[in-house]
Amino acid sequence: MPCLRRHTTEQTDLRPCRRQRHAGHRLWFCPLLASSRLWRWHLSGQPALSKKAPLFELVGGLPLIERVHKRFYDKIYAHPWLGRFFEGHAQEAIELRQTQFMAEKFGADIRYPGQELELAHRRMYIPEELLKLRQSILRESLEEEQVPEELIRRWLKIDHAFWSKIRNDSLASFSEVDLKYERPLIVPDPDSPASKH
Repeated sequence: MPCLRRHTTEQTDLRPCRRQRHAGHRLWFCPLLASSRLWRWHLSGQPALSKKAPLFELVGGLPLIERVHKRFYDKIYAHPWLGRFFEGHAQEAIELRQTQFMAEKFGADIRYPGQELELAHRRMYIPEELLKLRQSILRESLEEEQVPEELIRRWLKIDHAFWSKIRNDSLASFSEVDLKYERPLIVPDPDSPASKH
């Protein structure tokens, strides 16, 4: 059944909504709403979606996640420190993998087909300082997409849960990792005093 309600949006077409079920209620998600940043859901018998609903539903599904990651990686690739970790990798491919990964963790019926985090990042020296910088850019991207603060906090909490899988406590401990034939990727912070000498 299509959603026939008109919404405030720059788009003029009304596309069919995709029916889902949540907590025993009939749920209609409108892609048009997601793209217009209203994040509204139509529930029969309830005025609003439960806060216990999966984050994937609360943010409006893939359209919002894709926009956030596009904005986020535009910033990452342009960053003088973080961007160095992605040299030689197509941004569109990185955005797709990150969207698949986070959508699955947000509760979507989507399977992330990529490598385990530890394996994908094991040759990279990633100190906590780098992760904090990355998360500040992620927060900035979420705010620019006008994601509500409550949902930003939930998003960042899920993102933070994976830090322990890729964080390196020190350069000394990282040097002990058996990378076999892989070349370690160590990128100094260009703004650190040591890098300026």
